[in-house]
Amino acid sequence: MVQRKAGSVTYICGGVAADEQHALSAQSGNYNMGLLFTQGPRGEYLSDVNVTLTRNGREVANFVADGPKCLLRAPAGSYNVRATYEGRTKTQVVSTGTHNAQMRW
Repeated sequence: MVQRKAGSVTYICGGVAADEQHALSAQSGNYNMGLLFTQGPRGEYLSDVNVTLTRNGREVANFVADGPKCLLRAPAGSYNVRATYEGRTKTQVVSTGTHNAQMRW
């Protein structure tokens, strides 16, 4: 897991293995938003999800989530999250302070 920057957003993604889940939990206090990508009725984890954040109609970040759980540090406010997995897109409005926004396919 590597911390990265996309526009004004700093993020880190991971969380498939138990050690990554623990590392993300330990770092969660350093971030102000969290996204979780899953599929199916049992909530299987997804990675390689294309993520775009927009605010006030402008794109502020674009990245590929290389794990199911992403922690983000962004300027305070609400963001439209557009996530695409295997050609199918989900959208959700997520505000800073929301740590467990789940997007399920």
